[in-house]
Amino acid sequence: MIHTTRRDFLALLSMFPFTAAIPALAQQAPALSERRRVEGLPVRRMPGSGEPLPVIGLGSSKVVEEIARNGDDPLRQVMRALVAHGGKVIDTWPRNPENDGRFGKVINEAEFRDRLFVTTKIDRVGKDAGVAQLRQAQQLYGRKVLDLAQVFSLTDVDTHWPTLREWKDSGLTRYIGVTVSEPRRHADLETFLKREKPDTIQVNYSITERESEDRIIPLAADRGVAVIVNRPFMNGALFKRLEGRPLPQWASEIGCTTWAEFSLKYILSNPRVTVVLTETSNAMHMEENAQAAFGPMPDESARKRMREFITTV
Repeated sequence: MIHTTRRDFLALLSMFPFTAAIPALAQQAPALSERRRVEGLPVRRMPGSGEPLPVIGLGSSKVVEEIARNGDDPLRQVMRALVAHGGKVIDTWPRNPENDGRFGKVINEAEFRDRLFVTTKIDRVGKDAGVAQLRQAQQLYGRKVLDLAQVFSLTDVDTHWPTLREWKDSGLTRYIGVTVSEPRRHADLETFLKREKPDTIQVNYSITERESEDRIIPLAADRGVAVIVNRPFMNGALFKRLEGRPLPQWASEIGCTTWAEFSLKYILSNPRVTVVLTETSNAMHMEENAQAAFGPMPDESARKRMREFITTV
């Protein structure tokens, strides 16, 4: 059985440049990582426009919320790790305006400017409140045109959806969409998808939270809607649940050395998924998340084996 934890794996990675006792490992792993940086993350195209998006993105809520306490350098380092692999999707939603203002300054620094696909959300009730949030995002993020404007958790969606269509028609946002992050909202999302055709949906999906793969994700694909996945680690609950438990020995056959890769490879092996948002405030974790997009992916037989195994731990 493989007993490597996420922490153990990252510690091992940090040793590579300095390891003399295991020269083959020390030489091959950095070279592989560097080659993948040059190649860049795999991309999948948005069904409507054909625009390619790298398959791993950043859910930025945690690292932005921590700016007041930790400063903005952790955000900068996480973004560097993502961009180094060609990543670009940065998901946001309205938070503390001061933190969002500092976030906006970072994303407009020379190393990131014009290299990112940045989203925003409406999470308030009422048309005026929604418009105010979109305008605030334009101001704080320093962007006249938003990449993707979304209605968070379908909040007052009947009010906000006409607003988003107007903003797209007028060129103030390139794409529009809706989000959910809980299974209890899936029925509402399904109803919305049957009535409207957003450019994107965002939905929770992981190896241990698979409800969306039966109806929501196939429906979105049938409707020509890009699928952005949130909660690939169930906001960290995945790691707490599996802490101290070994990966099955056969996980190495699909390139998995950590539980993070186990979940990400399961998600990415679903061809209907466009982008997976990985939430972290740790640059090394962002590096590991990006690495999960490379190498072998589970076929349908392996996916079934993964599903069956996860129910036993």
